Amino acid sequence: MFSSSISILVGLLLLSLGATSTWADYPSGDEVPTATIDAGVLIGKSTSLPYALGPVYQYLGVPFASPPERFSPPQATVPFREPVNATAFKPACIQQFRYPLSSSQFTQAVFNNPPPEESEDCLYLNVYAPATPAGGAGRAVMFWIYGGSLQFGNAGQDTYDGSSFAAYEDVIVVTTNYRTNVFGFPASPELPLAERNLGFLDQRFALDWVQRNIHVFDGDASKVTIFGESAGAFSIDALLTSFSKDTSPPFRAAILQSGQYSYRAAPQTSSLPAWNNLTATLGCPGTYESNLTCVRAANATAVRNVINQNSLVFNPVTDNTTLVTNPAARRLSGDIAHIPVLGGTNAQEGRVFQVGQTNVTAYLQATFGVAAPSLIPAIKAAYPIGSNGLGNDYDAISQIFTEITFQCPQALWANATASVGIPTWRYYFNASFINTQAYPQLGAYHASEIPLVFRTYERANATTQEYALAQFIQGTWARFAKNPYAGPGWNAVGTGAEGNVLVGAYDLVTGGLYQNLNATVVEGGWSLGVLGDIGDVRGSGVTVLPQSGLDYRCSLFRPIFEANVGAQGMPAL
Repeated sequence: MFSSSISILVGLLLLSLGATSTWADYPSGDEVPTATIDAGVLIGKSTSLPYALGPVYQYLGVPFASPPERFSPPQATVPFREPVNATAFKPACIQQFRYPLSSSQFTQAVFNNPPPEESEDCLYLNVYAPATPAGGAGRAVMFWIYGGSLQFGNAGQDTYDGSSFAAYEDVIVVTTNYRTNVFGFPASPELPLAERNLGFLDQRFALDWVQRNIHVFDGDASKVTIFGESAGAFSIDALLTSFSKDTSPPFRAAILQSGQYSYRAAPQTSSLPAWNNLTATLGCPGTYESNLTCVRAANATAVRNVINQNSLVFNPVTDNTTLVTNPAARRLSGDIAHIPVLGGTNAQEGRVFQVGQTNVTAYLQATFGVAAPSLIPAIKAAYPIGSNGLGNDYDAISQIFTEITFQCPQALWANATASVGIPTWRYYFNASFINTQAYPQLGAYHASEIPLVFRTYERANATTQEYALAQFIQGTWARFAKNPYAGPGWNAVGTGAEGNVLVGAYDLVTGGLYQNLNATVVEGGWSLGVLGDIGDVRGSGVTVLPQSGLDYRCSLFRPIFEANVGAQGMPAL
């Protein structure tokens, strides 16, 4: 089993970026919008963005379920007795930031700053809709699922303000809270499997709310695109693989940013030891039944303190309803939701996870020494220190982590999905800007694309290139949501024009790709949409490269993925 950095991945993977600036600098509109949904009347607010064709109506803190009972599935909202003031975000669900304290403090400073109010009463969503009538058919809807390792996250983050999408792209955005950590994925054996993945049930409940109510906001329930980052993308892949080919899911397209569920470098572990640790630390009696009652009755802050300080991890369980047993094999069989998908990763995902790593030999031994020691010499040789983009051990370690954790799984996911006839597009985000850096030299790290997708980056020090690239990316996402089968604007995976491909032609440097003149020439298709261009940041358009030119080292890790998913789940690379 993997240790060290891969174990750290299980705990820290799927971070969501918490930027500090949105459209708050711009004035609100004078109108007071209202909407009548199935539970009653909402009172929202209006805001205006520069150069937009009209205002945006915001309905914030809309209840999509009743206040939940701890460790119980979501229940329907009670009809409102009076109009609900939907002009401010509601509390986040209770979040977990695991110790050691230095790690917890860093994560919170970067991704939870300023910290929101938290509560178990957290099942609320937010709607951002153009104020102007749709005219004719309803608008496309984009449903956002945040990341946070299934441990933390908050739909009310400024980063996820959907006003720009609504104002400039004429789509509706819905962002939703869902329960995480032990509050969302309790591991008590006393709970039926069908009631353990509460966070996923929350997401489905919110999607059902959209189906019933989005027409009130001029949205079309048949035009929903789910999109999410990291743990949000993991959640989306869980949705895609849990709906069979012949079913009609409550969405028609999906965008997965830096995450998926089907291919993993390390197996998912049981959370029962974490549950037992929690109950013992809380002083619960000992039997499973009494322990469940005990934890249900415990003070929420006490529960949070234990899971933080004891660094406990609560994973979702395979229930074959919200999470299937072998998603890779199911994907490769074709028995999943057949809808257009767009997925991708960032050029330097791993740099934020590997800060402080300075010895590549020690890292490889800690990561692969038990599970795959025979691979260590080949892996070390494939990432030579001193080659372009790998100036030191930290660079090499970060790149290994990026590829085995994000890029190569994404390649497998895209190839497997395309191989069963599902329209599949892949992107590669390769740009970094000073106002999206958590700290210097992180490059295009995990979650750094989110402020560009939502166009919520800090305006004060934005560059012309950043403005143009954000406009292009947001427009690409929105066009895909409006017409998924048309694609994002470049070739689908498996359909690119054939031609000479330089395998090993493109590697990473800080801020871009470089060309390796010693690469091997093979045949392949050009279907990787690079957002950010090669080297210098490109403000508009997309550079199309061959997948194989980027993924040439992924074959090194194939035995590791195959050990986790089985040969029946492995596509060609």
